[in-house]
Amino acid sequence: MIYPIVAYGHPVLKKRAEEIDSDYPKLKEIIENMFESMQEAVGVGLAAPQVNLSIRLLLIDAESYGDEYPEAEGFKKVFINPEIIEENGEEWEFKEACLSVPGIAEFVSRKPNIKVRYQDENFNKVEEEYDGMIARIFQHEYDHLEGVLFVDRVSNLKKVLLKNKLKDIMTGKTKTSYKMILPPKKRKK
Repeated sequence: MIYPIVAYGHPVLKKRAEEIDSDYPKLKEIIENMFESMQEAVGVGLAAPQVNLSIRLLLIDAESYGDEYPEAEGFKKVFINPEIIEENGEEWEFKEACLSVPGIAEFVSRKPNIKVRYQDENFNKVEEEYDGMIARIFQHEYDHLEGVLFVDRVSNLKKVLLKNKLKDIMTGKTKTSYKMILPPKKRKK
């Protein structure tokens, strides 16, 4: 089942997601649906809040970056209750985009090396290190679990310049090839 993607401005994207355990209902089905939804929208990562689930679950399928970034070749993984333990190295800029913020791509600085702890689909505890593009994708998706979007990481001037585009996303004026869940309309008092 293809999930619609939650659009910029929706409150679920600004909320810190909750940890889950192995009893979480229909988790395997949710993971399958998230992979299907991500592929349909042509993304390389997807966090549960982007499909309106405020849980600490993210997945990455970086295969499309495999030619340019060797670490991404064949990389497809599920991360449950992830945490970043360490971030190292000199920050590097890369133009990031996001399924929840369609039509906008901006340069964001991130550390190139990370050490993470998470649980896999069978709730086995795992600790691994990633670098380069995988580290960047992980940090971008992890931000979603913390209630942070990549546009929150750009300069104040850039935020002002993006204001109208962000408003268009919130009101459904931005066209996408995938279905989106718009933020609830604010009631006038």
